[in-house]
Amino acid sequence: MSYLVLGLLFFLGIHTLRIVADDWRDARVATLGLMTWKGIYAAVSLAGLALIVWGFAMSRGTSVDLWQPATWSHHAAGLLTLVAFLLIVASYVPSSRIKGLVGHPMVAGLMVWSVGHLIANGRLADLVLFGTLLVWAIAEFVSLRKRDKASGVTQDPGSWSCDIVTVIIAVVFWYIFALHLHYALIGVAPFG
Repeated sequence: MSYLVLGLLFFLGIHTLRIVADDWRDARVATLGLMTWKGIYAAVSLAGLALIVWGFAMSRGTSVDLWQPATWSHHAAGLLTLVAFLLIVASYVPSSRIKGLVGHPMVAGLMVWSVGHLIANGRLADLVLFGTLLVWAIAEFVSLRKRDKASGVTQDPGSWSCDIVTVIIAVVFWYIFALHLHYALIGVAPFG
């Protein structure tokens, strides 16, 4: 479990600098240069992600059961994960109405994904991983919305055609991941 926690500290720590130490971050960018900062940011993020994956895989087999998820929770998680895919894809499709309505669909997608995984998994390692990501995503979303408001950012209202593209891409990727890749990569078949 310690590798999982260390990975979360690295990954979320570097991603939290804009929330808790924006001036310090800006000073580092000014001192080091943008490209050097991005390199450090990427290296710390990748190291954290690797530790999260490794630590979670190691702790899954030995983690303590905190609750027994209900049978329906797996189906709810599947539906919530589809919504998460929709939000994440919307963050990359230009002029998506979904992106305009949500403001920061990538972070909102992480929140929905975390909730889905929390209700479908009842071990301590699951709570540490998905609970931590949920708390961070909520804090990040609030921070981003405050930053947008302070700087007068307005969202693109988007178009329905871009939303149709978003939905098609999200459903295809969700289907492929949920029914084929999740078991191959994670070792868990979400739908049996």
